[in-house]
Amino acid sequence: MVSAKIYYDQDADLTVLDGKTIVFLGFGNQGAAQAQNLRDTGIPNDNIIIANREDSYAEDAKLKGFNVQHDFSKAAQVADVVFLLIPDQVQPRIFNEIFAPKLKDNVAICVASGYNVFFKLLKFKRSQDVVMVAPRMIGSSVRSLYQKGKGFPCFVSAEQDGTGNALKIALALSRGIGATKLGAISSSVYEETAMDLMAEQALWPNIIMLFREGFNVLKEAGCSDEALCYEMWMSKEPAEIFEAAADEGFVTQLKHHSTVSQYGQLSGALKLDGIAAREHFKNILYNQILNGKFTKEFSQIEADLEKDGLDNPVNQLYAKAEEMELAQAEARVRSRLADMLKQ
Repeated sequence: MVSAKIYYDQDADLTVLDGKTIVFLGFGNQGAAQAQNLRDTGIPNDNIIIANREDSYAEDAKLKGFNVQHDFSKAAQVADVVFLLIPDQVQPRIFNEIFAPKLKDNVAICVASGYNVFFKLLKFKRSQDVVMVAPRMIGSSVRSLYQKGKGFPCFVSAEQDGTGNALKIALALSRGIGATKLGAISSSVYEETAMDLMAEQALWPNIIMLFREGFNVLKEAGCSDEALCYEMWMSKEPAEIFEAAADEGFVTQLKHHSTVSQYGQLSGALKLDGIAAREHFKNILYNQILNGKFTKEFSQIEADLEKDGLDNPVNQLYAKAEEMELAQAEARVRSRLADMLKQ
């Protein structure tokens, strides 16, 4: 059994951040939340710089009272700590070409995703600290939970200890954004990346497939669009089930269901040996994720991800997904609902 160490407020010393200039590269969902939390924890506003191109995110940062620097090179030169919070696919280009050459030898670089560090796509000096502080929440929840005086789940790690203080800095940053109030879980970029990509490339694709095929079978059996969409997801029952699973337990939450439902779900799940699914998951993990195959394929389309319309590979996938009967039925249902609301 593998047990992870969990760090709390008393394990983190905020004084290690005293006098340090903290630069946020990016002010999106996570950047906005973490910068505000850090400031509210007591980091002086003058010690926080938002490095962002001139766009709506930069304007939002200014409205929130932050110092905004559009010249990334200048921001890099003064940084003692860098929060790297721009999208994964653009990090190597912006960080390696613009930021890294200007950084101090003893700077601490903090990532919220292990992807680029694990696959060695970012260039660091050996004297620099590289840490991960990875909230397991979307940015809006990171902010709202902090404001309510609550914590949120977060992974923390020291990946490169150039100064001898990498873990101390990682824990201080975790406390600064509010993560150690609930408990920051000791992890690694390997673990975070493996779990994240496994969910995205194996678990959720299978869930989408199961919903698609379940929908098709019930549609062929004579069920209506409206009944299927609401029964399967539009009622928000699946969301309530997952929320109960998070609060009470993955299996324990079943006790809120009818006896018929409990018996059907448990007996059905226990009859499935999962051997084929397990082999499929292992194949994805070892032969697609950890060996770098997906990363190489994804790097080849990165430039196209900035394009509009069907020239963008992600938009192509959306267009194909919209051809599913499930998606078309949902569009019909939502259209009818919109017409009803107008009456």
